[in-house]
Amino acid sequence: MSSAERGWSSISAELRSHPKGTIAAVVPQQIEINIAINGRDDGLVTRLGNGVCQQTRPATGTIWLVPIGVENDVVDIAETLPEVLHLYLPTRPFETLTDDFNLAKSPARSIQYLAGVQDDLIRQIGLSILSELSHETAAGRMLVETSSLMLAALLAQRYSDGWRGPPPETHHRLDNVRLRRVLDYIDENADSDISVQELAEIACLSPFHFTRMFTAAMGLPPARFVSQQRLENAKAMLARGKLPLSEIALSSRFSSQASFNRAFRRATGMTPGEYQQQLR
Repeated sequence: MSSAERGWSSISAELRSHPKGTIAAVVPQQIEINIAINGRDDGLVTRLGNGVCQQTRPATGTIWLVPIGVENDVVDIAETLPEVLHLYLPTRPFETLTDDFNLAKSPARSIQYLAGVQDDLIRQIGLSILSELSHETAAGRMLVETSSLMLAALLAQRYSDGWRGPPPETHHRLDNVRLRRVLDYIDENADSDISVQELAEIACLSPFHFTRMFTAAMGLPPARFVSQQRLENAKAMLARGKLPLSEIALSSRFSSQASFNRAFRRATGMTPGEYQQQLR
């Protein structure tokens, strides 16, 4: 699977199967995070990069990091790896976090070349991105945007040479007035391509702090809140019965009617057509 046709701008994702053998050396232009989704306890993965040779047992959950500009040569994969998630993170999320986390001038270029990393938070972020890749949701781009910010923050804090300490305290809060502005904007623009950046600007907060504060205030992250809002709007359109399912799917920000049908069924236990029949 690939995110190539999803229109994601904050991160790219590919789920690959790797046979036994070698992978030609590449010099990534983005930070590459590889996660063994379905790994194995036998065999080793051997790679060369940044002047070191690393051997790793590719158990499920194992993570490899490849910084920008470091030639990565996978010399040998001893046994077939059924599922490895490859995430490609551009520099923009790190630039967004520079002030929030007191980062070095080029934080994206200070990530370490590491193999065999065990980090449950990074793995969980990877699984959420993989879930969106497999099963499109109504606010998938927002979910991926938030995930890229969280992933950049974790990499900068735990695996970067440019980390300078904890983030400075912000003097701004998501008070009721700002929260109301954000909720009104979501309500008025639910059928548009809302981004976390837009909502953060309305709240006069950085995207990272906005995501944390919105989640604390509403009990769920922005992407899930917008997804639920779009689902409720879709139910209302289905109840009115004036629009074809294809238009309702596009208005709900799905790439296809099939994706809309699957997401609606996961959320309600019935297809859009069955939902309409129930109302009659």
